[in-house]
Amino acid sequence: MNLSAWEGRTEMREGVIAPAQAAQIHATIGDPAQDAPAMGADMPPLWHWCAFPPVCPLEELASDGHPKLGGFLPPVPLGRRMWAGGTLRFGAPLRVGVPFTSRSVIARVTEKAGSTGRMVFVSVDHELSAEGAVVITERQDIVYLDLPTEFRPPAKQPMPEEALATWSQPVNEALLFRFSAITFNAHRIHYDLPYASEVEHYPGLVVHGPMQAAWLMRRATELRGRRPDSFAFRGVHPMLLIPGDRNEMTIAACAQEEAQGLTLHTGQAGHQCMQATATWEETT
Repeated sequence: MNLSAWEGRTEMREGVIAPAQAAQIHATIGDPAQDAPAMGADMPPLWHWCAFPPVCPLEELASDGHPKLGGFLPPVPLGRRMWAGGTLRFGAPLRVGVPFTSRSVIARVTEKAGSTGRMVFVSVDHELSAEGAVVITERQDIVYLDLPTEFRPPAKQPMPEEALATWSQPVNEALLFRFSAITFNAHRIHYDLPYASEVEHYPGLVVHGPMQAAWLMRRATELRGRRPDSFAFRGVHPMLLIPGDRNEMTIAACAQEEAQGLTLHTGQAGHQCMQATATWEETT
């Protein structure tokens, strides 16, 4: 099958974060010391990921809980799908209750051979517009792999020894459920332990990559007092909810060489799970 034939495919969607949904997102990943944003208020960055849920009938879901492929996304014949990373640039903030649109394009489909076998990378570009202007441009990188016969994680990278700031965030089944709910994500690796362990061979439930990115974005915004102008992230090791363990996400922020940026990491048991960079182009 010529998967590159999907390059250039376009999809238009309309979305909105209503006040009730904003309250649910805030209760899951927001700052509990603050109130949820009300109607017309600016939304924290990355909340737009909750505005375009994969709405399809149950019979159109694949065995892993994702929508079956072959519509907008190419029908990659590999059993494991992961959101590997992405890059974003921000203009004006989106506002609660104000509709916006997303124009999505399959930018590139690339096949590679890795140490674990065949891999297919799909890059999707999104352009979000609200109130007559483009407010976010984003590239999402999705990777498809064969289902493994055992857990073979990438090499562990240690968390930075020195950081500007560090935080600790408890991770549990309720948090994973809530994030799956606010994004309408039925991917079973996040809530179905028998599936995660017996089919995809993870030692526990998998902590969502986008949720880790949202935590990093929140901490970067808190440190600098405003959201960054650009943000990039990539997963380097799965974060897992191991039965019987004390499960905790560590977050670290470090200064970049250029004064306007931060490098950020999520970690677990001393090793990195996600890396990110946040950049501010001007001081205020």
